[in-house]
Amino acid sequence: MFAKTASSFGVNEVLLASVLGSVVFSVFACQPLVIVGVTGPITVFNYTVYDIITPRGTNYFAFMCWIGLYAHPAGKFPIHLQSTLMEAQMVNADALGFSHYERLQRGHVLTRQWANGEPAAYLSITVALLVLGAAYLCGVIGCSTLFQRYVRKFIEDYGTPLTIVFFTGFVHIGRMQGVKLETLPTSKAFFPTQDRGWFIHFWDIDVGDVFIAMPFAILLTILFYFDHNVSALIAQGTEFPLRKPAGFHWDILLLGLTTGVAGLLGIPFPNGLIPQAPFHTNSLCVTQQVTDESETGAEKGHTTRVIEHVVEQRVSNLAQGLLTLGTMSGPLLIVLHLIPQGVLAGLFFVMGVQALEGNGITLKMVYLAKDRSLTAASHPLSRVQRKAAVWYFVALELVGFGATFAITQTIAAIGFPVFILLLIPVRTFLLPKYFTRDELSILDAPTASPFTMESVGGNYGEEVDNLHGATSNNERPESSVRLGEDDSTERGEAAGELKLNDFHQRSSFRGESNGMGGDDYEQRLGSGRLSYRSRSRSAQA
Repeated sequence: MFAKTASSFGVNEVLLASVLGSVVFSVFACQPLVIVGVTGPITVFNYTVYDIITPRGTNYFAFMCWIGLYAHPAGKFPIHLQSTLMEAQMVNADALGFSHYERLQRGHVLTRQWANGEPAAYLSITVALLVLGAAYLCGVIGCSTLFQRYVRKFIEDYGTPLTIVFFTGFVHIGRMQGVKLETLPTSKAFFPTQDRGWFIHFWDIDVGDVFIAMPFAILLTILFYFDHNVSALIAQGTEFPLRKPAGFHWDILLLGLTTGVAGLLGIPFPNGLIPQAPFHTNSLCVTQQVTDESETGAEKGHTTRVIEHVVEQRVSNLAQGLLTLGTMSGPLLIVLHLIPQGVLAGLFFVMGVQALEGNGITLKMVYLAKDRSLTAASHPLSRVQRKAAVWYFVALELVGFGATFAITQTIAAIGFPVFILLLIPVRTFLLPKYFTRDELSILDAPTASPFTMESVGGNYGEEVDNLHGATSNNERPESSVRLGEDDSTERGEAAGELKLNDFHQRSSFRGESNGMGGDDYEQRLGSGRLSYRSRSRSAQA
């Protein structure tokens, strides 16, 4: 975005946008766990608008300000529209989530390194690949059985930032010190990248351009309804036993507020981040290691680590926002300026790979590529009677992603939210004609639980009756589970005896919230909705 907007948006603008979103949502949002910042889709939106209007001689910042001001009230009135969009977020969540391929594409910054000669280019490529390998390995170790748990947790949580630090200094070792590398461009502390003030003169624009900004604001509103809600849904997925209800309408109103303020400040419009939002929720999960003593043979005493509850609070989001504000100071900007662009490319690769790895489309394609004789009969996708249905569904999702990604490579990239929007009638009216209800319940399971979706009328096609009292889906056979005394609990939980039935009631808010039994949970896992696993948290930093 820095290069494609002629330095209109630099490091300070992106940092301030992240601070604005973090402070507002951590303090006022119904769901403060959602991390808000500058996303890939809004980056595409910003530089596409720049390519369209700057040849006309239009003031870019004033034009973007009017887009933000038009989009600001959009968060207040289309409540019914949002409910409709939320109902059809299922196929869209996979297609939009698969667009994290765009993160891999950000590695194109490596192509700019040829300007400094072949040594700089090849060194940048090598460093990017080394960062990818090292950071990804940290995630693998975090999910393995190697070392003690506290060692694994440290590697998992801090491996990626330490990798960035190491390779920032690595390029200065030996003969590499004489190779000139492009680094992260920074500007003066707490000042915009360009020579301007923080308040935009939105009146410094032709009247005609004020009205031209309207359709751009409509596209931005559609994009935010999808992108932010998908982030919020995944951050409140059924794998997270949340106790506090969601408030999608209020949060969208806050997003409209921050959009208007961002326009006046001349910074990118912030919204919910993927994968940072689910990473944040995952990092707040309190887990326990349980042992199922009912199993027999070699599997007896099998242990697994499960989520007991989530520490739901506002402090962590606010703290990371204030710390981000500190990075706009002079000393820390100097440190940021030392990071080679090749290292940043490797970070983009890591985030893209880890996000795609857990995406529903990817998981379905992996299932289809497996040897059927070695695929467990209990795999949720094995419940689909027509195997061709899985192929057709994946093909449809790939078409949605392909259309979205293809348009982002053209001057018409600003219209890519329309392709996402078109998936709503496809899912609502077309798919039920070719897929049975049972097939869709497995292939396109809801992203969030009925408890989370209650404020918008529940999940699409599901009845929301007796939501707070139904526990039938949580019924489980009694089975003894023992919490180990060593390497078994986090945050000081005591070891002891726990019934498997009791645990499942506790992990689903004592039977009062999500209404998901074990079969439903496994179904969501197999259909790819449990997208961001713990090993992906290494990219959070």
